[in-house]
Amino acid sequence: MLTLVLGGAASGKSEYAEALVLHSALPRYYLATMQVWDAECAARVEKHRKMRAAKQFKTIECPLHLETVHLPRRGTALLEDLGNLTANELYDPAGAGDAAAERILQGLDALAAQCENLVIVSNEVFSGGADYAGDTDRYLLALAQVNNALAARADAVVRVMCGVPVYYKGVEK
Repeated sequence: MLTLVLGGAASGKSEYAEALVLHSALPRYYLATMQVWDAECAARVEKHRKMRAAKQFKTIECPLHLETVHLPRRGTALLEDLGNLTANELYDPAGAGDAAAERILQGLDALAAQCENLVIVSNEVFSGGADYAGDTDRYLLALAQVNNALAARADAVVRVMCGVPVYYKGVEK
């Protein structure tokens, strides 16, 4: 089962996605896409690892190259989040650059083949206006390409607003 959970900043999308995963059987994997840039980021990552361990998640760091992730056993995976992964692949010198969307989709296909359930968290795009500074359009277009392709493949697509899930595809469990 492939589920895409979308929402704006502080919408409750991450909490909703995690709740979906906590209803699944073990093993549970948390695929973390945040890059660690400094001590503050490292402390945040460590705090989140401890919180997830208490919920029986095995954390796998994957800020780049999702296609290289190999899960030890079939189970349920939560990927948090596509916005970070897209930015990392676009802008990190070791990333995919202009091929970011294509590479991410290949990685998602490979990951889905390893899971009983895959829940993916992503950000809404283009709901906050149309005039963006600098290279933001490049990022938003790449993320929109991934979101659209993923939504077409997904068994369920849910948008979370103010903590309330609204299903656009599939049904709430």
